[in-house]
Amino acid sequence: MAQVLTFARLRQAVSGRAAAFRSVTRLQPVGGQGDKIFPATYADGVYSSEKRRFPNADGTSREVDCILLNSVQSEANHAELALKQAYFDGQLLFPLIEVDFSATATFAKPIDNLTSLDVPHRLADAILRDSQLPDGVRFQHSSYAKSWERANLWNAGPIYELCPTALIFGMWGSPEKPGGLGAKFERAFVSEIIAVDCTRPEIRRGFRIDPLESATAAKVKPTKDGFELSNDKDALKPSELNHGNIVFENANSGLRCEYAEQTTVVSLGALRKLRFPANGQQDAARDLAAQAVLAALALAAAVLAGERGTSLRSRCQLFPDESRTWQLLDTPGQNPETFTLTGTEAVALCNEAIAAAKAAGLSWLEDKLVLSPTPELLALVAKSQALKEAE
Repeated sequence: MAQVLTFARLRQAVSGRAAAFRSVTRLQPVGGQGDKIFPATYADGVYSSEKRRFPNADGTSREVDCILLNSVQSEANHAELALKQAYFDGQLLFPLIEVDFSATATFAKPIDNLTSLDVPHRLADAILRDSQLPDGVRFQHSSYAKSWERANLWNAGPIYELCPTALIFGMWGSPEKPGGLGAKFERAFVSEIIAVDCTRPEIRRGFRIDPLESATAAKVKPTKDGFELSNDKDALKPSELNHGNIVFENANSGLRCEYAEQTTVVSLGALRKLRFPANGQQDAARDLAAQAVLAALALAAAVLAGERGTSLRSRCQLFPDESRTWQLLDTPGQNPETFTLTGTEAVALCNEAIAAAKAAGLSWLEDKLVLSPTPELLALVAKSQALKEAE
């Protein structure tokens, strides 16, 4: 029977030899089994598909067509957004870096503030690198950056102090050379959603009706403020400016599946590689305390993301068949322990782990670190927006 995961059991799992916490959840379209859903498209507008083998009840297996519904990267983004929401709701407090774009009213398209949970390369992202502190010091040259430029698996403390979520979702970079060079921290959080046993219509056809019934023969020409009627040879049909009836035909016709499956893994093995020395001296108690915080944050990210709902994109919303449970992969050959964890329980687990880490002497950035974009970063954004508008 599943039991609620306690901090004592989490700490024991992290300190022992357990490989991971794993959750495998079946989902169905919100419209019901067999309803059509639309996966993400990739290069050349195609779905990411592969064949996988699944067991039958009689012990045999079958090969079925599977389509990727949400990638590892996208699942990480969903989990980070859930943590961000918990942070701004005051449920969880952990180090967060924010780039403030509120003073950029001159932009053609406003930009929301971006945090270390939004930018693609996390702490090593170029957006952070090319921003500055209130005193005008660029982030990459600041004391914050100097504290983690030599961070590695054996000295992950500086990352923990500035951006612990980078140790959960993975990071590869350095203050001077982000996004590819520098310290490498593998993902401890891996999640993916696939559609299992899929069938796909060959083509999708449709018709968008224009309530104004704009005639094809009424040629138009774009202007700065809209369009004007024109009889020039290069004039356009109204449908080319999104007026008029539009017939469409698309090979990305969605799919129907037996079910969708979300697999989420929090790797304790990956977290166990991280060390958090004090004054250059290794300390097993500090290591365990920090690792437990990271494990708790990873579990909270998964649970909170699940409770936000699995609405992946237009016409791709899923709903679990049953409550999510977690298995602890501990002793080979034995049935894994099974745990339940609600969002409220996950938040409490995190806060207990954070308090224990502070008691063990681990500190981190308590207040949000707010940066502002440098003039050259602002210029790059403004120029890019102008070019896109011209196109």
